Amino acid sequence: MPEQSPPPADTSAARATSSGDALVLAPGRSTWALIRDALRGTHIDYTKGATGQAILILAIPMVLEMSMESIFAVVDVFFVSRLGPQAIATVGLTESMLTLVYTLAMGLGIGATAMVSRRIGEHDPVGASRAAMQAIWLGAFLSVTLGVAGAVLAPQLLALMGAEPAVIATGSNFTRVMLGGNASVLMLFLLNAIFRGAGDAAIAMRTLWLANAINIALGPCLIFGLGPFPEMGVTGAAVATTIGRGTGALYALSRLLRPGGRVHLSARYLRIEPVLMWRMIRLSAAGTFQIFIGMASWVLLIRVLSGFGSEALAGYTIAMRVVTFALLPSWGMSNAAATMVGQALGAGKPDRAEKAVWIAGRYNVVFLGIVEALFIILAPQIVALFTQDAGVARYAVDALRLVSGGFVFYAYGMVLTQAFNGAGDTWTPTLVNLGCFWFWEIPLAWALALHLKLGPHGVFLAVAISYGTLAVVSAILFRRGSWKLKYV
Repeated sequence: MPEQSPPPADTSAARATSSGDALVLAPGRSTWALIRDALRGTHIDYTKGATGQAILILAIPMVLEMSMESIFAVVDVFFVSRLGPQAIATVGLTESMLTLVYTLAMGLGIGATAMVSRRIGEHDPVGASRAAMQAIWLGAFLSVTLGVAGAVLAPQLLALMGAEPAVIATGSNFTRVMLGGNASVLMLFLLNAIFRGAGDAAIAMRTLWLANAINIALGPCLIFGLGPFPEMGVTGAAVATTIGRGTGALYALSRLLRPGGRVHLSARYLRIEPVLMWRMIRLSAAGTFQIFIGMASWVLLIRVLSGFGSEALAGYTIAMRVVTFALLPSWGMSNAAATMVGQALGAGKPDRAEKAVWIAGRYNVVFLGIVEALFIILAPQIVALFTQDAGVARYAVDALRLVSGGFVFYAYGMVLTQAFNGAGDTWTPTLVNLGCFWFWEIPLAWALALHLKLGPHGVFLAVAISYGTLAVVSAILFRRGSWKLKYV
């Protein structure tokens, strides 16, 4: 049944909640009003009112948040590149080891978002706060364990990754700081996932703004020894990044400790609750494996491509960097859909949850459809910004055009995947990813590239086909509606 919208005249309708007056969105609000509400973090009741407007208000700060996250790596590489190839190699090898931390952080974030959003939808701020606290305990246990191991074994880990002796000599302290301070990464991801689940996306956005501002200002000072700061070389980049992320995490934690928010961590929630924690572990374990599947498929595709030489590999790497930046806004839209699903199910409104997903999917198709057209038409010009090597550029242009050709399908696939996660049905997208990426994309890439003699072109084609398959399979399973019955 279609939802009944509030009367158009009631543009500021509000209802009292346990955390203050929440605005119920009504039809007719201007785009500027929506942007203003999104950036201000206006307290919205996302279980009522205009669904499309709610998605936009959630998506705007989520898109900006994810864009800020990508800046960290860009800033570090930009400054460290002035120190020579050994410093760059140190950053690259350490980032590959941090992939484990990112995977765990995103997996925990999936579980935290699902549980917090469901409790908020039920108008149960106590339950949301309890769930958030258990997620934080889990994050603390993991970060301490990984931090101690990373700080102690940094040189050995670099050697295990194939680093040359000169890289180990100059880069061990960088790796020690980054891995030892992994709590700043993990907790930042996790706390922002809690805010997204609660519908406080603007706080998560501001947290990343703060962290980035500190990293950008402090990075060159510590790397090159500007003014009163010591010259720390590549280690300075790690110290600046850790301080930036750590400050952001502390700011986010302070907002959770402050009374009056949707989620408030008071002293009575500090205890460990085994039953609730186990529920969080089950959700997050599936989410972690889900992230791992995607990352591992990237490695396996690289393995197939490596047999065709460095030019093909470099071209694919450039194309996928461009693709990743283009997909960031889509992840923001997908995260907005996840929050809407969790809160609507908590409010006992599965039809609103489903409606929100299809609206978010349409928004995503429009955006990625435009990006797809631009990439196909302007691929040579875009690639020219990254390389002047004709051999590399040829593969990069081919990859960019073919991979982006699947964007209109993946637009729906991304939203549907996050919708399942938001409902707490983390195993469905995990199994879909497993089938589409490991048991379909990788064998297809091998068959097209080697058996049918299409070379790298076949690998790029397999990526686009797998995007389409993921969207179709996810849509079929989503329409069945079993995700509406999940309890988290």
